[in-house]
Amino acid sequence: MTETSNNFRMMHTMIRVFDLEKSIAFYTGLLGMKLLRREDFEGGRFTLAFVGYGPEDSSTVVELTHNWDQAAPYEIGTGFGHLALGVRDIYGVCAQLEKQGASIPRPPGPMKHGTTHIAFVEDPDGYKIELIDLDTAG
Repeated sequence: MTETSNNFRMMHTMIRVFDLEKSIAFYTGLLGMKLLRREDFEGGRFTLAFVGYGPEDSSTVVELTHNWDQAAPYEIGTGFGHLALGVRDIYGVCAQLEKQGASIPRPPGPMKHGTTHIAFVEDPDGYKIELIDLDTAG
């Protein structure tokens, strides 16, 4: 495990998802992450799936938690903000995502009071993923 000078490092962000297969397809198919591991916990009646762009020992990943007995989609909490991904050619990326059926509630463009171009894409559970254009990021 790699560590920072203060012995801490970001490991993952966890979000609860209603339809695990749909969420895995979104993060791997549309956002290009890899399914790193998946484990069912029969006793607790939940499944954890970890997706990301690199191995867990050196990259921050997303933990998708699926509780088997959840009867309805989760409400998005007021404390959770968003995940952020750096991309090149944000306009082309958003066009491709829309073509594949993704919802883009905030189309690409410069952020208020700045020059960095951003956009937001929404995952199947309504979580927002900020896309930050690496070519315009300050």
